[in-house]
Order: sequence, then C-alpha cells, then structure tokens
Amino acid sequence: MEKIQNSSLICDFCGKEGTKIRYVPRSYGKGENLLVIEDVPIISCSHCGESYLTAETLHEIERIKLHRLSFAKSRPVPVAVFA
Repeated sequence: MEKIQNSSLICDFCGKEGTKIRYVPRSYGKGENLLVIEDVPIISCSHCGESYLTAETLHEIERIKLHRLSFAKSRPVPVAVFA
C-alpha cells in the first residue's frame, strides 16, 4: 500500500511548489539476490509528472543494500503476472 505525504517542496525539474512524497516499495537484484525495500520516499510532482529520489535517499538505499543481512527479514513473496 502506497502512502502519500503532501509537501511544500519545490520540484527540481519544473521549479513549481507542491510536490508530494510517495512511499513505495522498490526492488533491487533478482533471484536469490532480490532485495525489496519498503517505504522508499519518492518525490513526485503533479505539475510536470516527474518522480525522483533525493541524494539522501539514494545514500540510504546503498547503505541498506550494503548491510542487507542486518536489515532484511526473509518473507515469502507471491508473484503475479500482469495480463
């Protein structure tokens, strides 16, 4: 389930105010190396349609990936095909 937070941030692409922070899952790798990180904050602009990650978020993702054994909990993951 996606969470959305209204914000007064200014979009880095179009310069307009009123972007939203969306919290979404992101997956990295595949097979046995698959890592899903939940609640990744993504900046989303309703004016120009761009979505992007901040440098701080990218650094945190890299830290989580580097120390994945400390952070990750194993869970079975159901997979569906979009028809």
